[in-house]
Amino acid sequence: MESRGVSSIIFDLDNTLVDTAGAGLIAIQKVCELLKSTHVQESHIKDICDCFLRKLRHESFDPSEGKTIDEVRIHHWYEALQETQGTDPDPALATNCYYTWKKTRLQVLTFSPEVRSLLEELRKNYKLLLLTNGDTQTQWEKIEAARCEGLFSLVVVGGDHPEQKPAHSIFTHCFESAGVRPQDCIMVGDSLSTDIQGGINAGVRATVWINSDCKSLPQGSVTPDYTVPSVLNLNDVLLKLR
Repeated sequence: MESRGVSSIIFDLDNTLVDTAGAGLIAIQKVCELLKSTHVQESHIKDICDCFLRKLRHESFDPSEGKTIDEVRIHHWYEALQETQGTDPDPALATNCYYTWKKTRLQVLTFSPEVRSLLEELRKNYKLLLLTNGDTQTQWEKIEAARCEGLFSLVVVGGDHPEQKPAHSIFTHCFESAGVRPQDCIMVGDSLSTDIQGGINAGVRATVWINSDCKSLPQGSVTPDYTVPSVLNLNDVLLKLR
C-alpha cells in the first residue's frame, strides 16, 4: 500500500513532553526541607531520600494485591526512614514525606510554554496521540496536572491495559482507536527500550529518540531513526519525512 506520509505523532509523556526528572529533584528538595524541621538528624536526610529514590526506581506495583500506589509509596518512605535511622519511625512522618513529595512533583509537572505551543501548532496538521507507561492513578494524575485536555486525539495509559510499551498490543490499540495506520505514524520518546523498541515492533514510519543528555547510543541498543536533544527539535525531523 502506498504511503500517504506522516499523519499522526505518538508521544511519550515522562521526560519527553514534561521534565519528570527535574520535577522529582524539586520534590525531593521539599522533603529535605520538611525533614530538617523534624527530629531527624540532618546527617541522615540525604540518605533517607536516596533510599526512597532507589525503592521508587525498583518499584513493582500490582494493583491486584489490594494496595493503592499511594500506600505502596508511603511504605517506601517508611522503610527509607527505618533503614537509615535504625529505628521504627512515626508512620505519620512517612505519610507527610510522601504527600509533600507527590504534591510538589505534580505542581511543577507542567508543559513548558514552548512545548505547549509546539503541540498546539502540530495538532493543526497531525493527529496527536499520547502513550505513557505507568500505574493508572499516577499517570492520570500527571496528565491532569499537565493540563493535556484538547491537545491529543487519544490519551492511553499503559496501566489501563494488559501490556505496556514496548508490547505490540498497546500500539495496536492506539492505531485502531485513533483510526490510523502504523506506517502513517512516528513514535517520539526518551526511552530506547520502551518507546523506540516499541515503535519499531509496531511498524511505525519512523522513531525519534529524545536524547536530552546527549549520551552515546549504548552498545547493542536498538537504533532510532532520528535523534534530537529536545522535543522542540521535532519539526526538523518532520521536514525530512515529508
